[in-house]
Amino acid sequence: MEINDCVAVVTGGATGIGRALVERFYKEGASGLVVADLDMAGAKEVAKAVGGLAVECDVSDESAVSGLVSTAVEKFGRIDLMVSNAGYVTVGALEAPDEELKKMFDVHVMAHLWAARHSIPHMVEAGGGYLLNTASAAGLLTQLGSLHYSVTKHAAISLSEFLSISYREHGIKVSVLCPQSVETDILQNSPTRELLSEGTSNPAAVDGVLTPEEVAQSVIEGVREEKFHILPHPEVSEYSRRKSDDIDRWLAGMHRFQQKLFPAGESPSDWLIS
Repeated sequence: MEINDCVAVVTGGATGIGRALVERFYKEGASGLVVADLDMAGAKEVAKAVGGLAVECDVSDESAVSGLVSTAVEKFGRIDLMVSNAGYVTVGALEAPDEELKKMFDVHVMAHLWAARHSIPHMVEAGGGYLLNTASAAGLLTQLGSLHYSVTKHAAISLSEFLSISYREHGIKVSVLCPQSVETDILQNSPTRELLSEGTSNPAAVDGVLTPEEVAQSVIEGVREEKFHILPHPEVSEYSRRKSDDIDRWLAGMHRFQQKLFPAGESPSDWLIS
């Protein structure tokens, strides 16, 4: 798929990866851009710069996602690319509140489901379309220090696999974006940011921290080739292969990695990935 002349909707579009995607889609010649975010002021700023439309949207609310899709179709006549990108992180393991998990599941999983549910009918009517769901390398591997992030990102990838298989015959293509560490404000926006410790290690940064613009470049390449996994950090492909080849060895290796990162008495909940 080429971005030129396409109509794209991006949730979480006011900052970070979402903003970089909107700006890159504009440079690639997108004919219509919808910037959706809870931060309406930020969404308006981004939309104004690219001649797009800003929509306030809480992706944890199905009616809001449905309204976003309807607004985009009403404005531009179609949706070619639906980017379900909004997300956040928390820290914690078994002690973390169940309500936190349920809320994160809505944002990281149900939001993708609702975006697909409400955009696919319009795409099928138009002859096809593309879904790009932002997950994380944590969904292919795991996230030390954040049970809820690991669980929901795994579920996001599983959902994306189902969508790719089930709607391919209707002309729907699906990609899932799985970066490691990226320079965004996701940590500052974490509901559990007070639990973070300055100077602690970030396991996701082991292969480098990318800029949102670098991630956007990977997305352009991945969507052009219609790859299911878009991996801005190419090392993730090898890690995933090792996990698949020998899960017991991989689990033991991850445990050793955790022990290496943490001095005695530190908790894995002291740091996160983006």
